[in-house]
Amino acid sequence: MFAKIAGTGSYLPEKILTNQDLESIVDTTDEWITTRTGIKQRHIAAENETAADMGAQAAQQALSAANLLATQIELIIVATATPDRIFPSTACLIQAKLGCKDAAAFDLSAACSGFVYLLSVADQYIKSGKYKNILIIGTETYSKIVDWNDRNTCVLFGDGAGAVVLSAADEPGIIDTHITAMGEQADILYLPNAGLDIDPAPQKLCMQGKEVFKLAVNNFTNLVLQTLEKHQLCADDLAWLVPHQANIRIIESLAKRLPMPMEKVLVTLHEQGNTSAASIPLALDNAVRSGKIVRGDLLLLAAFGGGITWGSALITY
Repeated sequence: MFAKIAGTGSYLPEKILTNQDLESIVDTTDEWITTRTGIKQRHIAAENETAADMGAQAAQQALSAANLLATQIELIIVATATPDRIFPSTACLIQAKLGCKDAAAFDLSAACSGFVYLLSVADQYIKSGKYKNILIIGTETYSKIVDWNDRNTCVLFGDGAGAVVLSAADEPGIIDTHITAMGEQADILYLPNAGLDIDPAPQKLCMQGKEVFKLAVNNFTNLVLQTLEKHQLCADDLAWLVPHQANIRIIESLAKRLPMPMEKVLVTLHEQGNTSAASIPLALDNAVRSGKIVRGDLLLLAAFGGGITWGSALITY
């Protein structure tokens, strides 16, 4: 038994914050942001809009695309660094919104690598025969945790949600996943927990940008190359590379080292910014609905995030 993508879905908040808008908030310019990140705009959740709200919207699209009822979902796993509450899990809140009666539900925390981690975990449940239909969701409201006075971080992130239904199949869909972490680098990208951390800092995202960039470029690329080598593939064998949407310079560096033309790399960060665990499923759904990705395409998904975590997934859509 194998796990295959049965349907995809996504949701982006209505409000758009452009680089020009940010010029009136912090000391920055459109040229500075675009040159260093590739980002032109990002979506911002409404004040009363939560990760669960957005995740449920994306999930409904994925269920419709998979032609499944909510009651047919047996497990919901959500990757988020911005949960509605510490507990219950955002997955439980989404379960209630969708009406997935009796489905198991839990959250997973791997920051921007979260969605690849979800694929790896859900794949094991389906291959073991435990479940036949699993809903996985990456959903983030980073606008609520960034420091809007810090121009080095607030320009990077956006809000959104992406969802995928994985179903049991007779032929491979998820061919392989690889997830890993480097916990000794935890302090270069993290969100303090007020009241519990030794340092009672405000609950705002903390990032050492240069250190994250260096680790991302080297380890991100090595992970992708190792995945291709393991399966005796080269970049030409891939229909699409679907990287985490963090920074255009990191993505271009990865494409150059493979080597792979940027025309075969899915890029959405110019319109959405870095949506953390939602970035890969958002890019995936966008490409599926626009017709870029078609059934039978070989895809390589790759991500890195706070932890520091990394993950890759080789899949046939």
